[in-house]
Amino acid sequence: MASDQEFVSFVTDQLEAAGDVFAKKMFGEYGVYLDGVFFGLICDNRFFVKPTEGGRAFIGKPAEAPPYPGAKNSFLIEDKLEDRDWLCELVKITVKELPPPKRKK
Repeated sequence: MASDQEFVSFVTDQLEAAGDVFAKKMFGEYGVYLDGVFFGLICDNRFFVKPTEGGRAFIGKPAEAPPYPGAKNSFLIEDKLEDRDWLCELVKITVKELPPPKRKK
């Protein structure tokens, strides 16, 4: 089941205070970016964040699951989707640990 635009808009709206957040359609689902850095996925109306040490420390005991069959586990964010401040902080912590986007030639 593909994610619906309403859920994608909800997640990106929750993250608007973190910076320039957008979702890009990829293979029927969505990649989520902050300031050009790919940090998460929306698959089957579920929100996943790339696992980082800082994110793990911030969450405590994160739920982990693969966003799609054959993928590595990511942090599955379910209970805190309504908490904008918590969600924005998690995403900022995560993006700090990820490599910057590659410049296109």
